[in-house]
Amino acid sequence: MRMNALHPGDTQKVELLGRNRLIDELLRAELEVALPIRDRGIDVIAYADLTSAVERYVARPIQMKAAWAQSFSIDRKYAKFRDLILAFVWHLGDREKAVTFAMSYGDAIAIGDAMEWTKTDSWVKGGMYSMSRPSARLVKLLEPHRMEPSRWWSLVTSC
Repeated sequence: MRMNALHPGDTQKVELLGRNRLIDELLRAELEVALPIRDRGIDVIAYADLTSAVERYVARPIQMKAAWAQSFSIDRKYAKFRDLILAFVWHLGDREKAVTFAMSYGDAIAIGDAMEWTKTDSWVKGGMYSMSRPSARLVKLLEPHRMEPSRWWSLVTSC
């Protein structure tokens, strides 16, 4: 029996691949991971418990945006989550190119400001801006947020 190839339009599979990649990155960073049972805007909780590397338990909620290719979005609804990390997992259709960018909600809004998205009707009237074809300028703004294990540790434990 031949298995069907993953189709980029299968959003549930893309979400699963993205979440599993994100969990893998967090575990490689020596962090612990919890998955909320209900979907209320948080996809993953990354935490560091009492070890020699931290003096107190620290946890950060993560909202993940997974994409077969590329996408970036900002949404005012996430402002209510204290210490929220936004993780954008790109290129799930190509393991060699797969990358994760992660940042605070404030950093994502700063990128939206720099790109002047927060001046658009979509943001002003609807509180959201989304795009799936990033410009070279956006990619340059995201580059400081490219993740690797040591960066994950710092981002999660620095709140």
